[in-house]
Amino acid sequence: MFRANAEAAAVEMLPGVVRRTLTSGERTTLIEVTMDEGATVPAHTHPHEQVGYVAKGRVRFVIDGEARELRAGDSYLVPGGASHEVTALEPSLCIDIFSPVREEYL
Repeated sequence: MFRANAEAAAVEMLPGVVRRTLTSGERTTLIEVTMDEGATVPAHTHPHEQVGYVAKGRVRFVIDGEARELRAGDSYLVPGGASHEVTALEPSLCIDIFSPVREEYL
């Protein structure tokens, strides 16, 4: 039921984008994503609902064509199947929760 951050393996998803799966339950997965300034997660979709917030830094998020600049403390919701992308405008840390579980992140 508890897990130290140091126990979560760092996985480089893309250049300058590192994911750590912090924990996962029966219906949700919690991850953190660190992004170097200028790093981008290109437009993509997945069936999972994704809710998260910017813990540190500043990012440009695009969800279904709507772009927003988000700063530390701001949050977002990506409905399942919605196209989305994110670019770090400065070094950033985002926390994401996915439902259902992201099996490929375990």
